Amino acid sequence: MTIPNDEKVMSEHNIRLTASEMGFLWTQYENDTLAICVLKYFKNICEDKEILPVIEFALSLSERHIQKTKDLFTNEKIPIPVGFTDDDVNVNAPRLFTDMFMLYYIQNMTVIGMAGAVVGTAVCAREDISEFFQKILMEGTELHDMARKVSLSKGTYIRPPYISNPDKVHFISKQRFLFDFFGKAKRPLTAIEITHLFINIQTNALGKAMMMAFAQVGKGEDVKRFFEEGKGIASKHMKKFSTALTDSDVPAPMSWDSHVLDSTVAPFSDKLMMFHTTGMIAVGIGNYGTAAGTCERMDLSAMYTRLSVEIAMYAEDGANILIKHAWLEEPPQADDRQALVNQPK
Repeated sequence: MTIPNDEKVMSEHNIRLTASEMGFLWTQYENDTLAICVLKYFKNICEDKEILPVIEFALSLSERHIQKTKDLFTNEKIPIPVGFTDDDVNVNAPRLFTDMFMLYYIQNMTVIGMAGAVVGTAVCAREDISEFFQKILMEGTELHDMARKVSLSKGTYIRPPYISNPDKVHFISKQRFLFDFFGKAKRPLTAIEITHLFINIQTNALGKAMMMAFAQVGKGEDVKRFFEEGKGIASKHMKKFSTALTDSDVPAPMSWDSHVLDSTVAPFSDKLMMFHTTGMIAVGIGNYGTAAGTCERMDLSAMYTRLSVEIAMYAEDGANILIKHAWLEEPPQADDRQALVNQPK
């Protein structure tokens, strides 16, 4: 029996949102409102005529996502999150970043957004929610491709390192391939290990540059100290990953420090900068976990595990600052059954 489209829509609408659907929509709203603030500032200061359309396209996507998410929350009678507003951005602040940094930022943030959309699509059962995240993924792919092409045309795209093609198929014959903690002459890195080292240098380079900028313009002393500490942690991690590459005679990518300019006027609120930084730390922890699980050299896995603990403790410091200033919005939670039992009748 075929269900008419109007009946199908009605049936689908009457299905409650699952915790996963609610959580991913809430996170999407928070991230898109943040992105709108950042991209509005970028749009106002960008001078490059090739990069500006990338910024404008990214901004239009986030604005469409916000409207769709608002509609879904309204229909489900769920309070619309506060997120970030025009109060969190000063679009007329002087230039803090170069145009090339803005392009690089969009490339990296789009990758993070696509990764979230993949998981969102995988855990959302309701047709309209699944289609929403599928659309976000397709739009993210389009945006990333657009940014990549502009970066390639300008000769600024940072490619992962090259290695020689294998001459034949080889099989691992010694456990030393895995357990090589103490030897001075460790085996060469595999292509996958190189990839993860490269990715984690890149994300730390972006994080270091952003925290350098945020420390320059931050207002609160605790906020500025947090960014200064984060800049040091990112720099240390970059050195460790770069050393792992260069010890195998593989080149390491550059930093983005020179793309942060000398303005001390904040384009963003301390709240936005703190939330953005803690969000990127969470992504970094995930990247380290993936790298630890896929690297076959145990010394690298151990290094990622140690560094994950360090940035997790740093993330806790950031969360405490957000809570201290009442900047941390509470996500949807399960019912507190004990509190309901104890509620006066």
